Amino acid sequence: AIPTATDIAFALGVLTLLGRRVLPSLKAFLLSVAIFDDLGAILIIALFYTSKISLFALGIALICVLVLLGFNRLGVSRAAPYFLVGVPLWVAMLKSGVHATLAGVVLALFIPMKRRGESGDSLLHRLEHALHPWVAFGVLPLFGFANAGVSLAKFSLGDLLHPVPLGIVLGLFLGKQIGVFGASFLAVKLRVAELPQGVRWPYLYGVAVLCGIGFTMSLFIAGLAFEASGGPYLGMERLGVLLGSLLSGTTGYLILYFTLKRMDR
Repeated sequence: AIPTATDIAFALGVLTLLGRRVLPSLKAFLLSVAIFDDLGAILIIALFYTSKISLFALGIALICVLVLLGFNRLGVSRAAPYFLVGVPLWVAMLKSGVHATLAGVVLALFIPMKRRGESGDSLLHRLEHALHPWVAFGVLPLFGFANAGVSLAKFSLGDLLHPVPLGIVLGLFLGKQIGVFGASFLAVKLRVAELPQGVRWPYLYGVAVLCGIGFTMSLFIAGLAFEASGGPYLGMERLGVLLGSLLSGTTGYLILYFTLKRMDR
């Protein structure tokens, strides 16, 4: 589960370093993959990192969802009602045994995307722009600072070959590129999809390697999987996430740098 999600911020950041040579369709592809596998990671958390289920709390959560659906259907375009219902929804999810991160996804699904009038922005877009600075410069750095630290005092080079960090590194670096590029290749060859105009296979492969950057969500799942038990693998999972993400980011950047440079000629 740890290599499932792609870190959107870091992956797009590496892609941005390549400048204007990167086609917008490549950025859109990377963003789409990152969003969908993040949702997949959240579903994994909800389904497999749940201990005991409280039907009463789930019932309260369902009532909150129905209220949110009513707000959406009535076209409520103020943020306050959604947040007022979102708080008890989060608490109900927390008490139900299902991981509370799912509450944020559910709440976002019901926030209206329709514009107010011809020139007005939708509530979803307004919230996105309002929350972006807080998330980008506050929440994510704080999360990374609190969770990314790895103590090397007790580690040796032999620990890198331990199944936990080695499995995470291989999952992020090899598993993600094989899965993303392989699925894309099959989809194109089976004529389910087609390559965007101007995109070549080496470009897509470089982006698939970048999908192995799994910093934020991977650390979160690793914490759920290992740190709660405080077992002997404590810290090894973080080492695997950091090494796998670093290897994927560096390799993906180099592949795109040289292929884009060669194609420019």
